[in-house]
Amino acid sequence: MTDEAGPWLVVGLGNPGREYAGNRHNVGFMVADLLAGRLGAKFGRHKRAMAEAAEGRIGFGGPKLVLVKPLTYMNLSGGPVVALAQFHKIPPGRVIAVHDELDIPYGQLRVKCGGGEGGHNGLRSMSKSLGTKDYVRVRFGIGRPPGRQDPADYVLSDFSSLERKELEFLVDRAADVVESVVTRGVEPTQNLYHGA
Repeated sequence: MTDEAGPWLVVGLGNPGREYAGNRHNVGFMVADLLAGRLGAKFGRHKRAMAEAAEGRIGFGGPKLVLVKPLTYMNLSGGPVVALAQFHKIPPGRVIAVHDELDIPYGQLRVKCGGGEGGHNGLRSMSKSLGTKDYVRVRFGIGRPPGRQDPADYVLSDFSSLERKELEFLVDRAADVVESVVTRGVEPTQNLYHGA
C-alpha cells in the first residue's frame, strides 16, 4: 500500500502530567509513545496546536504517521486534533483514536470506524470538533470497575499489579493494531485481531 492518499493522524488519548501517566485513561498515550519509538520519532511541542506531536514512516518509505498526544486534558482533546488534522490536511477517515474502553474486558483490543462514544469524553470532544464520528477507533479494553466503584475514579486510577504484568505486551499489540489499520485497512485488521 503506497502513501498516495497522504499521512495518517494517530491520536493517543490521555491526560498530561506525571500524576496521570500510569492511569487506565492514559493507555492511548502509552501506545503513542511506543509507536514513536518504533518509528524512531521524538515527541515535541507542536507550534500550531496544544499537543505534543511526532512524525515518522512505517518501515522504509511506508505510510507516514503523525502521532499526537493532546495536552488539553481529555475533555478538550478535539481542539488539538482538528488543528493538526487541518495543518497536515488529513481527512477524518484517516484519523485513528487510541483509547481506553470500559465496555471491553481487560486485554482485548477492538477496532471500529464510526459509532457512538460510549460516554468517553475524549471521543466526544473529537467527534464534536471534527464534525463527524466517522474516524477509526482502536479500543483498548480496561473492563468495568469492580463492585460499586465510580467509573470516573476507575479510569483515573493506575492499572493493578496483576494488569501491569500484561500491560507492556498489550500496549505493543495495540501498536501492531494501529499499524495494521494503516497498512491493511480496518476490516482485515478486525479479521486478524478480533478473534485473539
